[in-house]
Amino acid sequence: MTENEEMNATNSSFFTTSFGKAFLTIVAVFLTFAGPTYVVYGLNVVVKVDLAASLVTGFILFLIGVYMIRYLVKLKIIS
Repeated sequence: MTENEEMNATNSSFFTTSFGKAFLTIVAVFLTFAGPTYVVYGLNVVVKVDLAASLVTGFILFLIGVYMIRYLVKLKIIS
């Protein structure tokens, strides 16, 4: 694949559709806000996972969400 074909493949990717932009934004916001709260609660109470493991999982999901939001802002998907 040449460089021009690669550029065209990324330009017509999931990031350029309005559904893709909205979906990625919702996933990033869910990971940032629901990850450290509802996922930690669900793992701790419902699944009976140790509290420390639940908190570490929530923190990792929070970091993934923040990184994803930062990436979407960098690509100017979120302004």
